[in-house]
Amino acid sequence: MWLPELIDNDQPSYLALVDAISKAIEQGALKPGDRLPPQRRLAWALGLNPSTTMQAYREAARRHLVGGEVGRGTYVLAGSREASLFLLKQPDAQPALLDLSTNLPVIDAEDHDLQRSLLALGVSTDLADLQGYASPAAMQRGRLAASQWLRGRGLEMPPGQLLLCAGAQQGVFAALLGLCEPGEPILVEALTSPGIKAAARQLRLPLHGVAMDGRGILPEDFDRLARATGARVAVLTPCLQNPTSVSMDRERREAIATLARRHDLLVIEDDVYGALGAEPPLASLLVERSVLVGSLSKTVAPGLRFGFIASAEPWLARIDPEAQATGWALSPLCLRLASEWIEDGTAARRLAWQRQQIERRWRMARKMLGPRVPEDPSPHLWLPARGHEVGLPGLARAASIECASADVFSVGPGAPDAIRLSLSAAPGLVALQRGLKALASELGTMRQANDPTAALSLSSMSRQDVSNE
Repeated sequence: MWLPELIDNDQPSYLALVDAISKAIEQGALKPGDRLPPQRRLAWALGLNPSTTMQAYREAARRHLVGGEVGRGTYVLAGSREASLFLLKQPDAQPALLDLSTNLPVIDAEDHDLQRSLLALGVSTDLADLQGYASPAAMQRGRLAASQWLRGRGLEMPPGQLLLCAGAQQGVFAALLGLCEPGEPILVEALTSPGIKAAARQLRLPLHGVAMDGRGILPEDFDRLARATGARVAVLTPCLQNPTSVSMDRERREAIATLARRHDLLVIEDDVYGALGAEPPLASLLVERSVLVGSLSKTVAPGLRFGFIASAEPWLARIDPEAQATGWALSPLCLRLASEWIEDGTAARRLAWQRQQIERRWRMARKMLGPRVPEDPSPHLWLPARGHEVGLPGLARAASIECASADVFSVGPGAPDAIRLSLSAAPGLVALQRGLKALASELGTMRQANDPTAALSLSSMSRQDVSNE
């Protein structure tokens, strides 16, 4: 029977047991498919209360480390680094870490939009309607609002060509579920978002990564893989791509649209960051062969859980034949707030504020880290290793920054030595400045071991810029 050695520290016993399970999986002591000891037996062996082991197993399952089946026991699951990004962080586990691992928008602690809207709802006469399912009238209002939002993106899409959903992740999942068969090859960027990887894994859709440069996926590799795989569907993020922050320019989008038509490819466009960028959606060049998925999560407020799927009616009919499967998870309260905020301009104002905050944080990153940070602002920063640098995730950890490493995003083996930092996730500019300064120092220390001149240059630049901030 596997028996862990629990580390005696200040955290609860059940979390110490979860950490022991995670460590055993990382070190190979527990392998995918291994059965964990029964909860009561393990509790007896460790001198714990059975409720403690039960809580630990539940937490390990939530972290996607193990899975349980009634009558069969608890088994180790195949590794899922992507799932680690969506864990609920233990607030007291590592209080010194600046968590830049998850892409979140900047949150304004002084914002009163939600308070104002909820107060108005509290005195309205139709408050009871929000306690039931979303009515057809509310759904139509939401589609009209989504159409208005997309018009601001330069895409005219009538309400009849829109489905509503509870966020972009659900939208991408619904599109893949309705349009693809298990085992069907899907083209994606060589580095793609963990949400796309997780959806494809759950639906048993093998992913094929298309090589990228500073302008997005390479047309020649897109062409090659379309021929080689016979894929019918591609899932792409043309604007502020996650994790690289790259946006396709007009020329690149036109080239990809041409190839999609040539190979009869349907493009599912993840446009969740699109409103933060300067380019219109790829769908504006490929209306007949595109499914655009967007939401307000990265631009207005993640808690609204308001998303939409925009496409030609034949594709929508395949995704949701009854026009109910995607919208049923949408909260009537979120639907009401999102519709009102789009209609009265609150959403546009919050978007403008979000852009401003991202630009400020991006400028700070350029001051701290220098020319390795691109000129175009993005909510997230992709840092590949340069020269003799190695082990960037470890360097970030040494700088007390929690980041996302490249293997979370890589499609297939051979992930580069790189990290993604979510600049917008920092709780404030002071905390971000402190973290980026520490990271610049770590990078300078590494360079000094290989190139003292370069290290001195970086360190001097960082000190000057911090004092100027």
